[in-house]
Amino acid sequence: MSLRIYNTLTRALEDFAPLEAGHVRMYVCGITVYDLCHVGHARSAVAFDVAQRWLRASGLRVTFVRNITDIDDKIIRRALDNGEPVRQLTSRMIDEMYRDFDALGIERPTHDPRATDYVPHMLGIVRTLEGKGLAYRSGGDVNYAVRRFPGYGKLSGKSLDELHAGERVAVAEGKEDPLDFVLWKAAKPGEPPDAQWDSDYGSGRPGWHIECSAMSCALLGETFDIHGGGADLTFPHHENEIAQSEGANGKPLARVWMHNGFVNIDNEKMSKSLGNFFTIRDVLKKFDAETVRFFIVRAHYRSPLNYSDVHLDDARGALRRLYTALGSVTPDPAAAIDWSQPHAARFKAAMDNDFGTPEAVAVLFELAAEVNRGKSARLAALLRSLGGTLGLLQGDPQAFLRSGATLDEATIRQRIEQRAAAKKAKDFAEADRIRAELLQQGIVLKDSPAGTTWEAAS
Repeated sequence: MSLRIYNTLTRALEDFAPLEAGHVRMYVCGITVYDLCHVGHARSAVAFDVAQRWLRASGLRVTFVRNITDIDDKIIRRALDNGEPVRQLTSRMIDEMYRDFDALGIERPTHDPRATDYVPHMLGIVRTLEGKGLAYRSGGDVNYAVRRFPGYGKLSGKSLDELHAGERVAVAEGKEDPLDFVLWKAAKPGEPPDAQWDSDYGSGRPGWHIECSAMSCALLGETFDIHGGGADLTFPHHENEIAQSEGANGKPLARVWMHNGFVNIDNEKMSKSLGNFFTIRDVLKKFDAETVRFFIVRAHYRSPLNYSDVHLDDARGALRRLYTALGSVTPDPAAAIDWSQPHAARFKAAMDNDFGTPEAVAVLFELAAEVNRGKSARLAALLRSLGGTLGLLQGDPQAFLRSGATLDEATIRQRIEQRAAAKKAKDFAEADRIRAELLQQGIVLKDSPAGTTWEAAS
């Protein structure tokens, strides 16, 4: 394969080849289902949806696992606050998650395991770790002894002493070291019965980190190809997954670790704790789903994504330009992608370079310009097909373009007058810029001896 992926573990771009020829096994950390999904969840889900789409487009079979965390302290608190059973809350939120993800064109994974279905697997790992001296009991809890695992810190790139110095809290009661983390939590008074399981350690529930170790290994094997998730999961979650899985199995957990960048609001990381987050549901009330997906896709998955209405408006206008090209000619439905064609080859080179969507999207705009000039059904088909590998441009162009101009008539007339003034002053660059700006927002200008008129792009 020509695909290269940035590996967080080695901090380098690496040539990718799956362990099993022709078959990629990929695990991505999913959602903790206690509330509606936000834009940060959308960013991660779209990033890895694009990755698995490209792997499949490259001729590979992909077994894609994205877990669902349906037992957690936040879930228990929300269920108690709502006065409803844990299972009822999580089932409802899973339905809402898929409603949002389906709208954004995020394909269903091969497996979407719920953590609560894998508690026996988790307890098996805990017992193995305890037998190897990597875990210890403390009351009804079982904790992982971080300092007994020699490789701890290799993913985050920090030594134990550096990690220890970064701890801001005192050693929790029953822990030998601040870095130790819980594998099994004893049930607490007042917690609902559907949030606890019987075990050798007494009634309780799994810790958060052990869930992914159990589900990934059960569905993909002790070593698999790609493990993904948000950059915020690198430490401690993924570091702890490595310690648990490799401590128990003695084998590398994943060969490649991929992490998508944060979503920023006003240059500050979006976070529920800061209150500066937007749910997918709220965003979709203002912008169509394909615009939101395009906004996410045209940024590289490892880069920060700066969210604002202005950026989404710009994404909407840019997407209209692509659909305008598709609306100008009927694509040849029988045309397959010819990867030797120059545009297709550049697109492939971009995607093979760590899923380089910004460069790939630039190729789509080059193609759109060619379609507009030559009205080629073959190139229009290529534009649609390449867009499809990103989950874009599969809708009806006319329906998308009829969805309405983004400017009111008074503003359009004002911009036409400004363009006329620029032409009179022989500032043709400014006149062209205004025309292009209006076209990006779905407004087509038509010049004639009688003056300039406009219409919505069709």
